[in-house]
Amino acid sequence: MINVEKRLDEFTEMHNGFIRDWNIAMNSGDTSSVERMAEDYYVAFFNSGNEKPIFFTRQEAIQGMEQSVRHFTGAKKKFENRVIRLRDNENAVVFYEQIVVKDENVVARLFTIENWKLINEKWMVIREIEESIQ
Repeated sequence: MINVEKRLDEFTEMHNGFIRDWNIAMNSGDTSSVERMAEDYYVAFFNSGNEKPIFFTRQEAIQGMEQSVRHFTGAKKKFENRVIRLRDNENAVVFYEQIVVKDENVVARLFTIENWKLINEKWMVIREIEESIQ
């Protein structure tokens, strides 16, 4: 059985690659490398002023990512104040502030919580919570 420290290192390396893939997607418009969601994935999105979240399925989230990347082509996505915690050897949670910058202007700022699960030896996002903080 793999120890927790080694699993955390492996997960962190994978998530660092995920961040790099996001910046490639923001330049290329191709989101396929960041479509790492499990089949039953969902995201809850809290917008400023809304009391209840809006939920999106995996397919709806992929469509939204594609639209967002097309809209913000050439922008940089920053992942600041990231904290990674393992629940156990097969479940991880990542907290961070997501900032989208285009032409030196902040165009989006979100607080994000990702829940990841090791499925068939591959880390997949199983659910996500995003809240607009701008």
